[in-house]
Amino acid sequence: MNNKVKINIDGKDYQVLENKRLVDAAKENGIYIPTLCHFREINPSMGTCRICTVIVNGKFTASCTTKVQEGMSVEINTEELIDTRKAIVEMLFSEGNHFCPSCEKSGNCDLQNLAYDMGITVSRFPHAFSNKFVDFNSERMIMESNRCILCKRCVEEIQTTDNKNIFSFVNRGIKTRVHIDYEEEGKLSQAEAIHAMNLCPVGAILIKGMIHKEPFGERKYDILGKIKQTESNDSPAVKNENEKFIVATTSLAGCFGCHMSLLDIDTDILDMLEIIEFNKSPLTDIKKFTKRCHVGLIEGGCANTENIEVLKEFRKKCDILVAIGECAVMGGIPAMRNFVSLKECLEEAYIHGITSEIGANVIPNHEDIPKILNNVYPCNEVVKIDYYIPGCPPNANHIWKVVKSILLGKEYPVMHEEFKYD
Repeated sequence: MNNKVKINIDGKDYQVLENKRLVDAAKENGIYIPTLCHFREINPSMGTCRICTVIVNGKFTASCTTKVQEGMSVEINTEELIDTRKAIVEMLFSEGNHFCPSCEKSGNCDLQNLAYDMGITVSRFPHAFSNKFVDFNSERMIMESNRCILCKRCVEEIQTTDNKNIFSFVNRGIKTRVHIDYEEEGKLSQAEAIHAMNLCPVGAILIKGMIHKEPFGERKYDILGKIKQTESNDSPAVKNENEKFIVATTSLAGCFGCHMSLLDIDTDILDMLEIIEFNKSPLTDIKKFTKRCHVGLIEGGCANTENIEVLKEFRKKCDILVAIGECAVMGGIPAMRNFVSLKECLEEAYIHGITSEIGANVIPNHEDIPKILNNVYPCNEVVKIDYYIPGCPPNANHIWKVVKSILLGKEYPVMHEEFKYD
């Protein structure tokens, strides 16, 4: 029977169907609870990701596995719960080696979109860079375990016409991964295989030859995007009257693309120069700080000892440090070498590489050459970073809106198309 019961959500009473999943009951009443593993056709719900965590009658629980009962008291949007959900998403990014700029699912990724909606610009947790198994053996599919969040969608939903599973969990604990049954996978039609790829909320399941189909601006979450707000200080940066704000910039282990993006505001740079003055920066070719700076913009991560030295100098000479771009925020593409040892990396580059000069089997080693670090580190693992602007590179408008927000103490809205991880 369709019996309705009364429940209380965040202090307000609602009439909902008894035994309905709480996450669905909330949605029907205009209350959004973020989910990742939850899929409408899988019943009972799996409750694996815990992003939909709420408090029911004083106890933490997953709203996708909780059935509505009479008199239920539910808390959804408390400060603690919002921070808990953000922490779970940040941990998934840190543990799963999610490099949005190089991921085929970017723009269509549910995890990425959750991070957008939550306003996440950086993870509070260090990146694990654990080298997980990538399975290319299937005739059509690639299983990228680095990205897999073990949501179990594919295990529960994808089957052959004779009800045999294609995917299964193997191993236990932190070694758990999804395995493909190659023989059963071959029985899937192309449409069913594509369905499996689209069902995955991240970029773990890929179909060979079926990637990068949609251009920027036409991907799922490009179209469904919302307006973002930049973070700003409670008060503007302090300067003497009639003086300009002093800004410094540097490029560490990166491609210099973020500096190029800085200039993409074209003639609007002239308006910026009305209120700011560049000091130490590749844009001015000033090699050393000549005065203290209000804001320092950091591009690139830390790959060698010189990067560390420069970054620490910026921290000392700048009131506020802003990490711009994926390399500065989380190591970016250069950090993909963290999956192999430094020795193996150097040998591949200078000894075994196909572009190495014949007979020149020498790894450069001189006192004038900065020592390469064992790993590439994001800037916040070396010094305190005050603000983060993700992107590869970040949109020019996004960069300057954040800078103006910091300097002038005024919030400038950042549109979805300006707020990108890729």
